[in-house]
Amino acid sequence: MPRDRFGREIDYLRLSVIDHCNLRCVYCMPLRGLTFVSSPELLTAAEIETVVRAAVGVGFRKFRLTGGEPTLRPDIVEVTRRIASVAGVQDLAMTTNGILLPRLAGALREAGLKRLNIHVDTLDPERLKKVMRFASIEEVMAGIAAAEEAGLVPIKINCTVTRDYNDGDVVDLARRALDGDWHVRFIELMPLGGGETAHVALSQFVPSAETRRRIEAALGPLEPVPDQHPSDEARNFRFANGRGVVGFISPVSAPYCGACNRMRLTADGKFHLCLLNDDELDVKQALRSGGGEAEVASILLRAVTLKPTGHRLDQGLSTRARSMFQIGG
Repeated sequence: MPRDRFGREIDYLRLSVIDHCNLRCVYCMPLRGLTFVSSPELLTAAEIETVVRAAVGVGFRKFRLTGGEPTLRPDIVEVTRRIASVAGVQDLAMTTNGILLPRLAGALREAGLKRLNIHVDTLDPERLKKVMRFASIEEVMAGIAAAEEAGLVPIKINCTVTRDYNDGDVVDLARRALDGDWHVRFIELMPLGGGETAHVALSQFVPSAETRRRIEAALGPLEPVPDQHPSDEARNFRFANGRGVVGFISPVSAPYCGACNRMRLTADGKFHLCLLNDDELDVKQALRSGGGEAEVASILLRAVTLKPTGHRLDQGLSTRARSMFQIGG
């Protein structure tokens, strides 16, 4: 397993397969002025498989498909099957808004996908349209049901908390971890890319401590759940009589950079060294110049070596070159 210069074991590769999305969440994508990577510039399914084989060869074991919205990619089932077929891939998950899962969940499960994170910011139909804009609660819930029916469990529900949009709705989501077995995770806003969405992240920021206080005031105290892995970005809790899990992901108020085990591959073929930094290494150029697994592995190991110690949000610095949808979260 590769280690970076700070002694962290890096074994988790997040693979953005497309930067398009069928939603326009207020903290992620503006309604206008967007440009996307053209299809020829996206890594092909075969190129993604080569990257995964190279990553496994140097010790990576965990992989996640992200976007944009990964289910918009026409060959997403083939991409999933190719990755799952690589010996040494121990875990393959996906982050999605769930809208296209009713027609894809079964095929993705059959192709080798193991788990899903589904993003939903509120269960209130009107406020959902306000914060996630093009989404409907009926579509999201249908996607969750399809994932459960396909056996893509346990499902984690991701909620990005945005003041004046959905901060008052966190109790309703947390209640699903009290009355049911949902694993609900509340995520702090992160200012990425500059522009409109970065402004929202700064002006509408809600610290996890505030979200937790709101939930406990309504539903009772939360009890810590022992960390299953030191690199888990969520701090997890349960209600005393609850069946599910409530997690808090706090990259701004309580950074977890010291235990980070992630590397990211952008849809246009760059190893992005840290979510909140601009540093990248090009792997697509190597692939399309005839480079194979060995060259990709060499670039990946160099990326691990150059991985920064953490973000610099406390200094007012973040990535300027890319927004969240262009990195994959």
